[in-house]
Amino acid sequence: MALFRFRVYWLLSLIFVIITGSVVAQDSSAIKHTADTLITPTPVDTPLRIINLNPYMTLHVDSSINYNLDINKDSAQFFWFLKNAPVGLKINKDNGLLSFKAEKSYFLSGRLKYDEEYHVYLGVQNLKDPKDRVDTSFTLVFYNTEIVISRVKPTVSSTLYIDEGDTLTFKVQCETGSFPIEKITTLINVPIKNYSPINRCEDQFSWPIPFDFVKETDTGKVRSFNISLIGADKFFNRDTATIRVIVRDAMNYPYRLSEYNKVVKDIDRYILQLKFTFKELDKKVRGTKNTRTSFDLTSGTAALGGTVLATSASSGTQNLGKVLPGVGVALVPVKEAVSPVKTYEQNSASQVRASIKRLEYTVTDNALTSERDGEILNKISKLRAELKQVQVQLIDVPMLDTGELSEEELNQYFNNPKVNKKYKLSKKSK
Repeated sequence: MALFRFRVYWLLSLIFVIITGSVVAQDSSAIKHTADTLITPTPVDTPLRIINLNPYMTLHVDSSINYNLDINKDSAQFFWFLKNAPVGLKINKDNGLLSFKAEKSYFLSGRLKYDEEYHVYLGVQNLKDPKDRVDTSFTLVFYNTEIVISRVKPTVSSTLYIDEGDTLTFKVQCETGSFPIEKITTLINVPIKNYSPINRCEDQFSWPIPFDFVKETDTGKVRSFNISLIGADKFFNRDTATIRVIVRDAMNYPYRLSEYNKVVKDIDRYILQLKFTFKELDKKVRGTKNTRTSFDLTSGTAALGGTVLATSASSGTQNLGKVLPGVGVALVPVKEAVSPVKTYEQNSASQVRASIKRLEYTVTDNALTSERDGEILNKISKLRAELKQVQVQLIDVPMLDTGELSEEELNQYFNNPKVNKKYKLSKKSK
């Protein structure tokens, strides 16, 4: 039984070996004698494209670049061009060689800037087929490891003198270095109000200086303060410009102008009072003169009549002629008693009239000659001194009260043609 099993096992093993060898022989024969005669075709690349373009380039200042661009076709049939290229960037139209030398002079002159993206448009065109072209772009950025600080440049000097009442105004310009100034801070070492600060380049500082800025305790009637302008770029590199402002004590012209107008108005009103006073004084002098003239005419007529009657043949008439001259002589003391000479009134009227002319001339001589007369203080002092001097000279002359009439009403009354015609005293009093 065991022998039978051994023989069966051996027979099966022999059959397995024969079958396996036959299969291997068939596979080896197939690989050896079978040949693949098909050729895979190479695809044709028809769309035009740039195969080595870098879309973003950075370039250090004072360095150069030579970048040979290539396409997927015969470059001899194409030409290259650039649009919106920064200064100095060139391309060879025949072979697409992109070249650039970043000279520092470009940046110092402001034609190129650091850390600014320049978008350059690049194109390649088939010489025979205008439709066979490609347009693209790349970005070029310049950088510099040497930091040049941007400077703050005010349009005024470092020391500035100005008067009260004026307006302090200046602009701030910036000298751009590696990085532009983005913000400016204004610092003032004294508290001031109503000023326009500087926040960025090309801003304007403005401050109307009040008339009370300089105090009485300030030495030399001047007051100084500093304006500090601190500019900073995006990396907080700072530059500071300091302006020393010296404010001098000045005249408050609007106030002095109102003061001048008030003095002139007071003088005009006082002149009106003097004119009314002169009218009353001249009226008294004129009345006295008329009365004394009547007495003189009567006395002269009596004396002349007595002389004539004394030559008459009638004794009675002769006696009357002898009496009449005595009557004329007797009228002289009566005239002095009834109408004495108004010497005080006459002198006062002359003095008042002269004072009126004097004040009118003073007002005319000290009139303002410009919109901002620099001699207004001296003119105010002269007008006040002249008014005070006239008032002292006429202190014994009784002034006529103008009553409740306003200045306009007094002028209207005084300039009335009927009043002028009635009271033209100067011609009648000669």
